[in-house]
Parts: sequence; structure tokens; C-alpha cells
Amino acid sequence: MSDLGRVLRLDARRTALLVAVPVLTAVGTAAALPALVRSAAYWDNTVIALVNAVRFLGPVAAGLAAWAAVRERPLDYLRDLTARSPATGALLDLLLLSTAALVSYTAVTALVVAVTLAQAEAGHPHPLGAIAGAGALVLHVVVGYLMGRVVPHRATAALVFGATAMWAAARIPGVSWWSLLPPAAFPRIDLFTTLRPRVFADQVLWTAGLTAALILGYVLWATRRFLLVLPLAAALAATGSATLGLHGSAGAAVRAAPAPPACRQWPVTICVHPALRGALPGLTAAVVPLAARLNGTPGEFTAVRQRPAWAPVSVLDGVATVHLDENLSPGYAARVVRQISGALKDPRACTSPDGYGVLIDAWLVGDDPPTITDDRAAHRFASLTERQRRAWLRRHFTAYRTCTLGPKDFRAPKKHRATEKALHRALDRANPPR
Repeated sequence: MSDLGRVLRLDARRTALLVAVPVLTAVGTAAALPALVRSAAYWDNTVIALVNAVRFLGPVAAGLAAWAAVRERPLDYLRDLTARSPATGALLDLLLLSTAALVSYTAVTALVVAVTLAQAEAGHPHPLGAIAGAGALVLHVVVGYLMGRVVPHRATAALVFGATAMWAAARIPGVSWWSLLPPAAFPRIDLFTTLRPRVFADQVLWTAGLTAALILGYVLWATRRFLLVLPLAAALAATGSATLGLHGSAGAAVRAAPAPPACRQWPVTICVHPALRGALPGLTAAVVPLAARLNGTPGEFTAVRQRPAWAPVSVLDGVATVHLDENLSPGYAARVVRQISGALKDPRACTSPDGYGVLIDAWLVGDDPPTITDDRAAHRFASLTERQRRAWLRRHFTAYRTCTLGPKDFRAPKKHRATEKALHRALDRANPPR
């Protein structure tokens, strides 16, 4: 009984390994949060940040597990004094270490979710993605601990950390199916796209199968119970099947995902991805002056809609389609205005720089007038009032669109020129030369 009590006290004392929880939580937080604060609160990217964090969290967990196995290995003789199976102590250690790792992972998950909820989040959570990350973390713990049991050397923990870190670093996001093997490395998910749930399902199966195979293999080695061969083969078969699934889904890991837009209806209808609804006031303030200046021309528009990066920017049938930065970096509204202005021109006709069109470009987007070689044309356009400029653009929009503006387009109408000449003659009579 005294020996059994010593064993129980030894097992209870292993709760000291829970000090790994704050370490793993800090590492996971440092790896996941920077990817969230720089972009829109899109649930797909929240899950991706969490899954990608396991690439940093996993090697640390594996190293700590290997260190724990090596540290406690000399005390195994106490467990041998009881009637328990030789594998029982190792399984209890794995349970404790895995629980500690999952507690830290849960804390990181809660923090990441809170950051997403604090913003204008959009999309839908992927619980299967979080489960896939948890499975990959447990797999690292199992690999690290079993390596420490099989090779109980002081350098084992460092070697395990280095090997798992290299395994994680071998993944380059979005390059090949290899990057989808846990710990997976996903690229950032663009708005209007989403991950296929099948990828996460294959990852869960892969980690579960390999984890079960490693544990069963160790128990088989420690107990010589050959009945475990059948479940071991089943676990390996599940891992192989998941590997084939990941290999086949590499080219289709992401699919288009139309999202119900967030819109502001007045004075111009502006619709964006719901994750970027915070951009609506700034876009409205920037776009309304341009819409007013284009009113009455073939390039007029009454609606602005955000489109994915692969869709072209255009102004057609009163609708301007634009692209928008996910992180809404400074100047995003001005860039949208320039996109609309640039889409007004015919790319087939405007094959060379338009010296006169830059005057109109600057006025449309609200920039200072540039310097051109024709001072008379620049002076003439600068002398027009806002209303006169809009009327001028309605008359000359075709020439502006095809980049064929010339000096004659900036001359005053005949009646205006006659009035100007009469005014000059009157001034000359009133102030005769001495």
C-alpha cells in the first residue's frame, strides 16, 4: 500500500506540468492575433489564424512533452511496483499533457473569437477548423512525449523541438497540397471566398488516425498485446485515406462565397462586403462629389458596389464596381474614387498619355490641377465655375473618354469670345495709351 501511495502522489505531482499552460497560451496568442488586427473581421481568416498558430504552438508543446517524458523516466520503477499495465503511466501522462495543451489552445481560441466579435465580423465560424487545430496540437504532444519515452536523453527535447519546427516550416501557404498536412499553413482568405469544409474534415481524420496509430504502436511495444495490430492498421488506413483526400482537394481548398452586402442607400447607393461596413461613411463622402460631376454624362452612376479582386473595375449602366482594401488602409476612399475615374476611359483608345485629360482627371478626383504644356487651355479650364465645368464635361465627354481632347476643346464659345473682345475694346477706350 505504501508503494501504491507513492505512485499516486507521483501522479498527482505531475499537475505541476500545468505551468506549460501560460507558456503555450502566450505563444499561441502571439502567433494568432497579429493576423487579425491588420485586416477585416472575417470568420474564415479568424479560423485560419488559429490553425496557422499551431505551426508555432505545436513545436513548443512537443518540446515540453518530450522534456516531461525524459524528466520522469527515471521514476518509472515506482510504477512497476504496482499491478497496473506498463503502458498505464504513459497514457496518464499523455492525458495530462494533452489536457494542458488543449486548455491553452482553448484560451487562445476564446481570445481570438473575442477580437473578431469586437469588430464588424462577417461570414460564418468553422468549428471543424478549430477542432483540426486542436487535433494537430495533441499530435505534437503525443510525438514529443513518445520520443522522450523511447529516447530518454537530455538532448531529446531540443531535438524534438527542432524536428517539429522544421516540419512546420516546410509548409508554404497556398503552394501545394503538402501545406495542408497538419500543422496546416493556409494563405489569407480573400473576401468573397471561403474554405471548403472537406479540407478540415480530412485534417481531423489525418491527425486522429496518426495520433491513434502512435499511441497504439507504443502500447503494442510496451505490452506485447498483438491484438492491437488490427486497430493500429485501421488507424493507419484512416491516415492514408485522409492524405489522399488532402492531396485531391489542394486545388479546390477555396471556393467563391457570395455574401449579402452591407449598403447605404443615400445619396448614392454604396454596397460593400459586410466585413467592411465601417467603410460606408468614408466612401459616401468621397464618392458623392464625383457622382455629382459625372451627372448627365454617359459615365454617370448612382450606385457603387464592391467586387472581388478578380472582377474588373467598371462603370456601366449607372453602376460603378470597385475594389476595396481589406484592412481599409489610409486613403482607401481616395483610391476607390480614382478607380472609378480611371474606368471612365476607353483603354483601347487611350494607349498614350493624354496631356489634356489630366486636367479633367484631377478635377474629378478633387486633386490640384497639374501643369501641362498648353497654359492657355489650363487657364481657360481653371477659370470655369463648378457648374460650367460640369456643362463642359457633358459636351466633351466622348473626347475625354477616348483621350482625344485638344486645344480647340478649351476655347470659349463664339459668343463668349465676342463678348470678351468687346470688353477688351471698352477697356482700351477707357484707358487709352499715353
